[in-house]
Amino acid sequence: MQTQSLRLYGAAVARVLTRSRREGRGEVAATTERPVFVLGAPRSGTSFVARAIGSVPGFADLGELPPWKAAIPRLASLPEAEAAPERRRMLEAVRRYGLVRRLRAVEQSPETSFVLGAVLRAYPQAAVVHMVRDPRDVAASLLQKGWLRAGRSGRDDVGEPYGHHPRFWVESERAEEFDAASEARRAGWAWRSYVSAARAAPESTAEVRYEHLAADAEGASEPLAGHIGADPVLLAAALGGMHAESVGRWRRNLTAKQVDEVEVEAGELMQELGYS
Repeated sequence: MQTQSLRLYGAAVARVLTRSRREGRGEVAATTERPVFVLGAPRSGTSFVARAIGSVPGFADLGELPPWKAAIPRLASLPEAEAAPERRRMLEAVRRYGLVRRLRAVEQSPETSFVLGAVLRAYPQAAVVHMVRDPRDVAASLLQKGWLRAGRSGRDDVGEPYGHHPRFWVESERAEEFDAASEARRAGWAWRSYVSAARAAPESTAEVRYEHLAADAEGASEPLAGHIGADPVLLAAALGGMHAESVGRWRRNLTAKQVDEVEVEAGELMQELGYS
């Protein structure tokens, strides 16, 4: 277990060192006690937005930190007061050894949604960015990746297996139902679970719609820049590369049955969020 943990920390530090050398140190941030956490359902644009924020002077994109991500299933079951110190120790260790302590960290693991309360205890001044995307587009992307597919082999970046088995975010009383569900329904299930969890701290969170960002990067970036304390012009330029053609891809890539299965799990929340 200790060897695995050291391997994950080593990978995280190496990645951050590589990025900091490639992108330069940038300006020293006014406060390094205000990291940015970009979260939301997988395939919702979290990586793109985190990289964009990290390219603005004063910020450093840490990527999806392997030790941080690997610990989330365990920490999600703990009281926030117990999980918070470990969250802080992990992030500060990577910042220190990755030589970015004088910059504001940007962490982008979608699973941070499930420990958001603990994260905000660890960093009360943190800025949270919640990326929200149409669940049908998320499902189309997840189905293409095959991460939730029955019989899928392989593991993710922290060693967790792909496939149709229930994850930690599946309601315990519905575990067998998840296991037996279609891949499309599991994708809708994932979207609902992540998005519901990510909405837990609205006072600390800026919600960014994938569709709005793709259509109008400048308009979407202005309130985001204010929320995280970034230069709005530089952030708008960094966010200008979102692929608008991926909006509405579900109409091309999902069958009518798959759309119905996504909406069985996600329908109530997607209507609340204005996705008809």
